[in-house]
Amino acid sequence: MSIAIFSNAFSDELITATELNRQPGRILDKAYEHPITITRNDQSFALLRRADVACLVKGVTQSKVVFEVLSVAFRLLLGQEIGAEHPYGWLRVFDADELQDFIKEVSEAFRLTDTSNEAWDLLDAIIHEWRESAMAIASPDLAAAFNDQTDEIPLTQPSVSGGR
Repeated sequence: MSIAIFSNAFSDELITATELNRQPGRILDKAYEHPITITRNDQSFALLRRADVACLVKGVTQSKVVFEVLSVAFRLLLGQEIGAEHPYGWLRVFDADELQDFIKEVSEAFRLTDTSNEAWDLLDAIIHEWRESAMAIASPDLAAAFNDQTDEIPLTQPSVSGGR
């Protein structure tokens, strides 16, 4: 279930606690389709599927990550210093054009979260791939391997022996 479906979570059907006690099956069937608010005295309780709650929790958690990683990218673009100890300090290895590409990729994937639960996995993958790229860029061993000027020896064409 996408986050957009929950935009009207508080305009859902109101059910009293007494109704829930008298007709639990019918109320649970309704909760399968859409969120239900159970009221008792001056209190309100949400009744919805566990998978939907998991989606909401993931959305909140991932939104914090997206906000923080984009905040660091923008701060770097503005010339602010971000320490290597910062969880997103790895963004420091990218130049301004690369940071703008990163911001665009993350922002576009984040926009998809309104309509697709898979967008959260896409966001995870994008951030992971950029982090892996940053680690590769920052690796002195990898840089040395790419800059190694060893002499290559071209292979000769194999000769065809005549008897076999």
